[in-house]
This record gives sequence, structure tokens and C-alpha cells, in this order.
Amino acid sequence: MALVRNDMVLTEAFGPSEGTALRVKQVLMVVLGIVALSILAKVKIPMWPVPITMGTFAVLTIGATYGPRLGLATILGYMIIGALGFDVFAGSSAETAGLTYMMGGTGGYLVGYVLATLALGYAARAGWDRSVVLMAVALLIANALIYLPGVAWLSVLYGNGLAWAVEVGVTPFLIGDALKLGLAALLVPGLWKLIGDARK
Repeated sequence: MALVRNDMVLTEAFGPSEGTALRVKQVLMVVLGIVALSILAKVKIPMWPVPITMGTFAVLTIGATYGPRLGLATILGYMIIGALGFDVFAGSSAETAGLTYMMGGTGGYLVGYVLATLALGYAARAGWDRSVVLMAVALLIANALIYLPGVAWLSVLYGNGLAWAVEVGVTPFLIGDALKLGLAALLVPGLWKLIGDARK
């Protein structure tokens, strides 16, 4: 499959494409993305060995549908709101929030969210979001980009080594993450089929 770097991403396939109306649409998309991230981060689905939290799914789908620039604006907006003390993260609460929470065990994964959003945004811009197989590859790369800083930060923060960090910070989440990746890999190309792809 030929990759076209300037291909449109999903959110560019509908609505205004220029001028003030485009800017209004982009602002609305960022706001809606932040709201979706905040809500889905709190959704927990019972699963073994740990519950599935849907925050990662929101990050992955926003990266794949918004593109790199709008996706980055959305994830950074989400981080800023969290840093200000609002309870928007999966494990945050009214008592534990803001920068204190962000510098805890979750900190590396939050950095990974930014990296994953950018990677998926560029993959989508290259047209990978039109194919289930390529979308799955992009999602695997993005998920690795979440895990890498997450595991590294856990290892540094607690000083128990990389093997321990992988055991507690990766292994319990693999089944749930595989399910989320599969859903996103089907969802994004499926949405393209629904709205049509004039540039394919």
C-alpha cells in the first residue's frame, strides 16, 4: 500500500475545511476530546487479572482520528487540566490529583500518552487508519510508546529494577490492552467505510 503523508485524517472528512468555521470545529473537537478522555479514564470494566480502564482506548482513538496536531493539542489540554488539580485521570481523586498524582507511578504512562497520540496521528496522516492490519500495527507501536516511559519511570521512582516494573506495570494489563487495541483497529477503518473515503 502506498502511503500518502498529506492524506486527511478521519475528523477532517466531515464539517468545514477552511476559515473561521474550521477553527471553531477544531476547538470543539479538542474540547470534546478532553471530555471523552476525562470520562473514559474513569470507566472500569471488570477483567482478570486487573480491570480494563478505557482511558488508553480514548487516547488511541483520538490519536488515530484527530491527526498529530489536533491530537497533541487535545492530549496536552487534558494534561494541563489534570495538572491544575481536576480529577480527570484513571487513578486520581479529589484528594490525590494535580502534579502530585502526575509525578507518581502513573507519570511515565502520561508521557507515553503524548508519544502515542503523536505516533498514531502521523500514522493516520500516512493512511494507516484505512486498513485494519496497518491500524493494528500502528496501535501496537503506540501502545509500546505508552509502556516504555511508564516502565522506565516506575523503575526509577521505586528503584526495584526493570524486571519488577514490567511485572507490575505491563504484564497485568496485556489482556485488556489487547482487547482495546483490537477494538480500535476495527473501529477506525470501519468509520472510514461508513463516511466514505474519496481520497483512497
